[in-house]
Amino acid sequence: PDGTLRADATVTLVAGGPVTALVDTGGPWGGQDLLEKLGDLGVSPRDVTHLVGTHGHSDHVGNLNLFPGATWVVGHDVCHGEGWYLPNGLAQGTPYVLDPGLLEVVATPGHTRSHVSLVARATSLGTVVVAGDLFEREGDEEEWRAMSEDPQEQEKSRRKVLAMADVIVPGHGPPFRVIKEWGEEEEEEG
Repeated sequence: PDGTLRADATVTLVAGGPVTALVDTGGPWGGQDLLEKLGDLGVSPRDVTHLVGTHGHSDHVGNLNLFPGATWVVGHDVCHGEGWYLPNGLAQGTPYVLDPGLLEVVATPGHTRSHVSLVARATSLGTVVVAGDLFEREGDEEEWRAMSEDPQEQEKSRRKVLAMADVIVPGHGPPFRVIKEWGEEEEEEG
């Protein structure tokens, strides 16, 4: 009744090539659980080469400190090592490439103005976009605007991602497949 809500973000591991990326790390209250689940998959914190924080809300970036050796991409900031910020063009809409042709971080403003998403191409599922809170969950049409810093920009970002993705991993729910209408891909590209 007072507007209080409980939330924790979807955490996604992208592995299998030269990059082992973790997209969002959940809230600080779940750090031990995160480490245990990664351990169950045979992944240690030092194996993670890149962290992508889709945006700076605590339920998405609460465990960055567990991966000090990784390159961090949080919103439009990219840093590595002991505070070295790397130049990038995310704020201008230029993707930050992690693995050429396969993995890149793209600007998807709206939920926050510096929101980003990870695009993974050529997966067994097609193009997968780990979208953070660009999509709260599948079927979120009635709720996402209330949590958006810029609903008009978020609508544009959502459309861009829907046009490119075969599967979307939202910020607070299981992945979902994007169903495209016949001829829709050609219209979007044209």
